[in-house]
Amino acid sequence: MNNKTLAIVAYITIIGWLISYFSGKDTADDFLKYHLRQGLAVFIFGFILGIVLNILIMVTGIYFIGYLGLISLILLILGAINASNGVMKPLPIIGQIAEKSFAFIK
Repeated sequence: MNNKTLAIVAYITIIGWLISYFSGKDTADDFLKYHLRQGLAVFIFGFILGIVLNILIMVTGIYFIGYLGLISLILLILGAINASNGVMKPLPIIGQIAEKSFAFIK
């Protein structure tokens, strides 16, 4: 697979991210590395958001809050669209944080 395809796959579940990371490890360019960082940030954000929302639902009893979990799905879709268009654009909310926090992906 080429790096553009691997960048798109990086947004399809954490398994897709792992496949992209290990498949493109030797031939990764800046484009793939960028989307690997963004994808990892989305997965971590979604995990933490899920925990926080579950706690809020248990405490308040307002189940409508659970729909805020769709934010991570929207971010995944935006990231995949950016990768398919060949754009290195940071995702809303977490994009800038991902660039700084996951610099170890080289």
